[in-house]
Amino acid sequence: MAQAPIQFDRASGALVGANLWERTAALALATGSKISSHFSHRGYIGCANLLRKTLPERNIAIKLNSDAVFEFPYGDGYWSKLLNRSYNYEDELELLFRDSVSVDYTLIDCGANYGYWSVLVSSAPFGSHRAIAIEPSSDNFEKLTNNASVNGNRFECMRCAIGSQRGTARLSGTKHEKFSIAGNPSERGEEVPVIALDDMLDDGRIAAGGKYLIKLDVEGVEIEAIKGGTRLLQSDSVIICEEHGSDRAHSVSRYILEHTPLKLIVYDPQSNRMETVKELSILDRIKASTHVGYNVFGTASAFWQDRIDVLNAKIARRTQ
Repeated sequence: MAQAPIQFDRASGALVGANLWERTAALALATGSKISSHFSHRGYIGCANLLRKTLPERNIAIKLNSDAVFEFPYGDGYWSKLLNRSYNYEDELELLFRDSVSVDYTLIDCGANYGYWSVLVSSAPFGSHRAIAIEPSSDNFEKLTNNASVNGNRFECMRCAIGSQRGTARLSGTKHEKFSIAGNPSERGEEVPVIALDDMLDDGRIAAGGKYLIKLDVEGVEIEAIKGGTRLLQSDSVIICEEHGSDRAHSVSRYILEHTPLKLIVYDPQSNRMETVKELSILDRIKASTHVGYNVFGTASAFWQDRIDVLNAKIARRTQ
């Protein structure tokens, strides 16, 4: 029988249910995150995964807020940074989600992994929004559905990949956070179903007149996913795509800017604003680390553009 998860409360720092070695490991994982944050956490995942091999196999349940619990294998290199209470995962997304608490929107969480954003966005402090978590990996999907269960099954889970059209694809990779259908179809992996974003309209999963925030963390098939969402992206929607720091051609942003009617927006830490991108050269400065991802936003919606303008005004008032 599996051991009960270790419990960690990010607000108080309380760690419950851990033995002495597991407590020592928690301190090492948190300290490692604090130190490596000065160089964009370079090397952290590898070191954490080595430490994980010395730990018993059990989960840790992180209390993200009063209504959100996120569970994952203890010592996981990607998610253990959450043990560092000063660490914020994808600041620019949290900024938009927190500012949209009062908006009646649905999160379409593509490449949901274990469901971090679906857990948060469906929680009361974030507005208890509807979320649809989409994840192709069978291993990840098991952990995703566990997080749905831990949080009262308040968000939906779909096991499939997102692409330009319906079909099947070969999912491959060695890291759970980087599984992709963009590799060679002959690679070892698992065959997964693929749908397009617009299929969700056709299948009646979402309504044409709704408001949507669409997170596309789909590891190399962002452009194909955008191509498959032409109708959905003409609605009151925002796509949130990851730009890899190592891609100095800014391929995803270039495609949005040059081949879609969407306005391209990026959070600029220098101005502390969501800036509309006219020239891709701004990304040369913002994408400072080659080994991490940066989120860019695309929208054709006047509603969401107004929301972003208001958000910028709020930020300006707070910094005056």
